[in-house]
Amino acid sequence: MRVLVVLAHPRTDSFNHAIASTVGATLEASGHAVDLCDLYDEGFDPLFTPDEMKRDFEAPPRLAAEIARLKNADAVVVIHPNWWGQAPAILKGWLDRVLRVGETYRFGTNDKGEGIMVSQLKARKALVFTTSNTPQAAELALYGDPLDNYWKRCVWGALGIPTERRNFESVILSTPEQRAEWLSEAARLTREAIG
Repeated sequence: MRVLVVLAHPRTDSFNHAIASTVGATLEASGHAVDLCDLYDEGFDPLFTPDEMKRDFEAPPRLAAEIARLKNADAVVVIHPNWWGQAPAILKGWLDRVLRVGETYRFGTNDKGEGIMVSQLKARKALVFTTSNTPQAAELALYGDPLDNYWKRCVWGALGIPTERRNFESVILSTPEQRAEWLSEAARLTREAIG
């Protein structure tokens, strides 16, 4: 399978980058083709232009290439930190610009006549790894889990793509041994979710 791995963290020495390396190596060891999309390294421009809002907008080459990367993927892995209960702006901008009506999804109706989004993607699996510094108990008590809802219902779930997610926390308080265990878990979850 061709797997698109989307990474959104500006520091190359981050735990997010370590997860991406582990995921990539695990997928390649399983015989999959990995397309690493490091949004910061590639300098992806997350800003929507007014023209992009038009239905007849023709994507320029750089954006068209990003849309093609997603459309050609059999599975998607997303890796990012939890910043204020959300994904980094660069990743949100990537989603805003790449998930285009008419190209990656369309609107239709279900058998009850209700309006639905219909995916035009090949991907049938999604895996999301997030990191945070807030301990899980505090996160759940204070905020619920907004990122779980976002990825499983608002993004991939809205397109009918089953999604697994694992948050690693608290990164700032973790030891090298804990991070090594988490990387082993990330490899195992990648094998289980993607194959």
